[in-house]
Amino acid sequence: MAHDAFPHLTERGLTREVVWSGRILRVASHAVALPDGSTALREVVEHPGAVAIAAHQDGELVMVRQFRYALGRVTLELPAGTCTSGEAPECTARRELAEETGLSAASWHGLGEVHVAPGWTTETIRLYEATELAAVTGFTTDPDEFVEIVRLPLAEVLAMALDGRIRDAKTLAGVFRLHARLGA
Repeated sequence: MAHDAFPHLTERGLTREVVWSGRILRVASHAVALPDGSTALREVVEHPGAVAIAAHQDGELVMVRQFRYALGRVTLELPAGTCTSGEAPECTARRELAEETGLSAASWHGLGEVHVAPGWTTETIRLYEATELAAVTGFTTDPDEFVEIVRLPLAEVLAMALDGRIRDAKTLAGVFRLHARLGA
């Protein structure tokens, strides 16, 4: 939906100040004009974007199990990663699939995108389906990433998504979009 279709709801940026900048993220404070003419502050975490890949073959979905420090627990997720500066999302998806799983895919299909938390971050995750998988020779994971590759039947992953065993938003979106695409 274009914001110009809803002018009675649209906020207009007045000023922007970066209050913190890290390796991947920036936090900015924005003064905005509200639709009624008053002003407010919006704190926004600016993110370069990311991808998640629903790679599957022979009825099995390729997943990664990893420890997520922010949650203090191990999660089961679709392979995913952050876009580097100037990198097209399609290139990020190919790179991340190889880095996290040691696989390449001959066939790719876009599954749309999701906004992680539109109330406070610009992060958009583009979802992809990858098929016709093959092993990549000589792949290495990022030095600060420790992942376990898991192949599970798509029906089992869907059940885990529905019963709450999988709670990662990008994985839920990717699994449900893949399920709808396959008409399963």
